[in-house]
Amino acid sequence: MAPTPDLTQPFDYIVVGGGTAGLVVANRLSEDSDVRVLVIEAGGNRVADPVVAVPGLVVGTYGNDAYDWSFHSPPQPTLKNRTVAQARGKMLGGSSALSFMMVLYPTKADMDAWAALGNDGWDYDSLTPYFRKFATVYAPPQSAKDLLGLTYLDESLGEGNGPIQVSASEGYNVVNKAWFDSFAAEGLKVTSDPRNGKALGAFQNWASIDPTTHTRSHAATGYYNPKVAERPNLVILTETVVSKIIFDTASGPEPIATGVEILTGSDETRQISASREVILSAGAIQSPQILELSGIGDSSILSRHRIPVLVENPNVGTNVQDHPIVCQSFEVKPHTPSGDVLRDPEIVRSLIELYTTSGGQGPLGQSTISVAYAPMVDESGPMTEQAIASFLAPYSGPDDSASWKANLELISNPAEPAYQMLLFPFQVTIPQDPTSMAEYITPVLPENHLTIMTILNHPFSRGTVHIASPNVRDKPVWDPKYNDAGIDMELLSRAVRFVERIVKPESPFGSLLKEGGKRGMVAEDLESAREIVRDRQISVFHVAGSLAMLPKEKGGVVDQRLRVYGVKGLRVVDASVFPLEPVGNIQSVVYAVAEKAADLIKEDRK
Repeated sequence: MAPTPDLTQPFDYIVVGGGTAGLVVANRLSEDSDVRVLVIEAGGNRVADPVVAVPGLVVGTYGNDAYDWSFHSPPQPTLKNRTVAQARGKMLGGSSALSFMMVLYPTKADMDAWAALGNDGWDYDSLTPYFRKFATVYAPPQSAKDLLGLTYLDESLGEGNGPIQVSASEGYNVVNKAWFDSFAAEGLKVTSDPRNGKALGAFQNWASIDPTTHTRSHAATGYYNPKVAERPNLVILTETVVSKIIFDTASGPEPIATGVEILTGSDETRQISASREVILSAGAIQSPQILELSGIGDSSILSRHRIPVLVENPNVGTNVQDHPIVCQSFEVKPHTPSGDVLRDPEIVRSLIELYTTSGGQGPLGQSTISVAYAPMVDESGPMTEQAIASFLAPYSGPDDSASWKANLELISNPAEPAYQMLLFPFQVTIPQDPTSMAEYITPVLPENHLTIMTILNHPFSRGTVHIASPNVRDKPVWDPKYNDAGIDMELLSRAVRFVERIVKPESPFGSLLKEGGKRGMVAEDLESAREIVRDRQISVFHVAGSLAMLPKEKGGVVDQRLRVYGVKGLRVVDASVFPLEPVGNIQSVVYAVAEKAADLIKEDRK
């Protein structure tokens, strides 16, 4: 990074947001030494901060203004008017620097559905090279293979030398083994490598952890490493807020993005020019905010805030999707491993000492979460095709909604994962109005627990995100509208009923739980399962879709080359462009989308 960057001369490209996607684009564009690239990031550079670098200290980032934007939803009617906390990375690296580091891959059907919605070139086969390009994937240690029986892995899929280091840990234990065995007993044993576009059953996910240093690998450590930072044609401005995009409205029928307006520390404005493009990568909550502040959006919303309308597009800030997650905690037997022991400061101190004196060894350098993908399930186990068809019959959806029909097609296929389930080695608390995500995962009960998390992979509900005022420093309003589509509640409640099969005393997992131990309500029937959803559902922090890549008449904000409709010289590259939420954790999809976007931008420059 140049000590005193020259901001008076135009940059070829200005990237707004130095997060998961923004740093990928900036890295790839600046590979051409003839191109000047500027990245503007509202947060700081926390690469050397141990709270970010040490995987096991992640909870220290949540709710802290130095790391986390810490959004909150309005009260959610279907969740007993609870508010929901939403962590978003406020630093170089964005949310990849405060996530739980889980690396999962979408299914072939997921990505092919994107293409079928009108996005040529975004099918699974077209995206596969980018899923290989972003990461270097390491084979699991032999101890993990022996304990968990990872015979389904195709080691050839791990080839690559991408910037993000992806690995599996040493710290798996009897809990992970019981997780695998319990799903196998339900007919859900993984038989193919999930990286190959198809998977059902319990499997061991990867994590964005460097297995050599046992530190978090994120966009700032991978795509803005010291060698990249030496490029004289790449400038990074941190702790700098973009207030809006600047347009030339006099040179043609469509406005042309020519730069951005930034705020100084004293809230004075300054303009920086871009001669080729502005690339908006501020994330699925703040990219719509910046578009609206720049005059692109629903005229009724803009007029309310006295913002001149540049381009009328009521799709801006709609189509918001997020994976809903229901967190059920179960007290364990005395000798069952649980992360809740970290409530003891002495144990934490000893683990920090182990980590710092042994080159990162021990639990603080590991991730021991395990995953399972399940088709539609209920209290009887995986549902038959006939039962699925009967359940879905009343939910045909709006005749003009291609997205609804795409979701129906995905979840109706018994070979596709309607749900993702997580084995989380801590207790989870759900307060009425949490101050931040930290409250969810800080142990408050004296007993030790494990948590099963149930995620709906393809939610039908659609939320919104819109500006609260014309001041960029006022957070936009993110309203996920969870279960606004009633089918989501019905899908989640049936999966909650299925969880009772995993925790029954005779199952391998249930045998690790304390008989008569503390837990929430039992899902004895569908209504009690719905009550569990109302009490225990939060966000899994996968907000997407707010500036969808779709035909404009079908709800789109960007075209299949990620160009914003109605203007020139402006693209969006982040999770807001997802037309549909994919299965699993979305980190890998954000990286792949950004890698492909960089190629599209290079092609268009030529």
